[in-house]
Amino acid sequence: MTYFLMSSRKVTNGDLGSDLDSKMSYFVAPDLTLSKALTLANWTSVTEAEFRKQLSDAAQDFPIFSDEENEKQKHVSLFVHGYNNSWQDAVTRYVTLKKDLFKGANGLGELICYTWPSDGSAASYLPDREDARESAPLLADALVKLNDHVTALQRLAIGDIDKQCRAKVSIIAHSMGNFVVQKALAIAAKKLNSPQLITLIHQLVMVAADVDNDIFDRSLAAGSDGSLMSNLCYRIGVLYTGLDQVLGASAGLKHFGTRRLGRSGLANQGAGVYDNVFDFDVSELIIKKNIHSAVFDSPDAMKLLRK
Repeated sequence: MTYFLMSSRKVTNGDLGSDLDSKMSYFVAPDLTLSKALTLANWTSVTEAEFRKQLSDAAQDFPIFSDEENEKQKHVSLFVHGYNNSWQDAVTRYVTLKKDLFKGANGLGELICYTWPSDGSAASYLPDREDARESAPLLADALVKLNDHVTALQRLAIGDIDKQCRAKVSIIAHSMGNFVVQKALAIAAKKLNSPQLITLIHQLVMVAADVDNDIFDRSLAAGSDGSLMSNLCYRIGVLYTGLDQVLGASAGLKHFGTRRLGRSGLANQGAGVYDNVFDFDVSELIIKKNIHSAVFDSPDAMKLLRK
């Protein structure tokens, strides 16, 4: 099993810091113990092309299923961490997710960790929000290149079905990582001229999302972030709980806008939101401890996340 790590953090003194880099860095590692995974020296720095090849080679081992069995298809997934996380915090969560959901014959496929320069400090909420916004263009570039790769495979599959893309693409975003994904998908959609013929992200799961809860309202202006996201994604699932006091504090810091999506769920329902977006109250599924990240620590909630 290979670990995959993407980072927009600047490498300083052999470690990933809290400053934004001008380019994305790529790392791979064998099946490390968690303690070893938390030291950057145990990861191998690779070029973007090498990273893409290793990931593509891993996906080539995925089985091909008929259209009728497409839900069995494996995933290449991206995990995007939230606010107040060092890169070691992100990797700790990533290693656990990989073990719980992606390892072994029944695993979901391959998981990539993307770490953006959160300051890793509870006192740095507003700087983290700006870091999240400024990290989006680099992630958007990676998503555009992914779109180009998937499109190329689709063209090759016209002549040879064995060359089709064997993986679905999904994203698991937590907390303010959802704001990074929101902005990145909106930028990517605009760069791709809002494509209508391809689904780039099959499943986006927004866990404890620190974004506005009216983001997916149809009443917002055309070209809003929510409309662009729903266009690029086949399905968007919002996992929320009103028990989340961290997001309550987040809303209190803003004094403007709407409630937090991860605390209150969608502002509107039914015809008021895009039809490929749904929310689910996980209050009864989670262990009532460390509520903001409890989905990842609760077996019943993890079963829902797998689905």
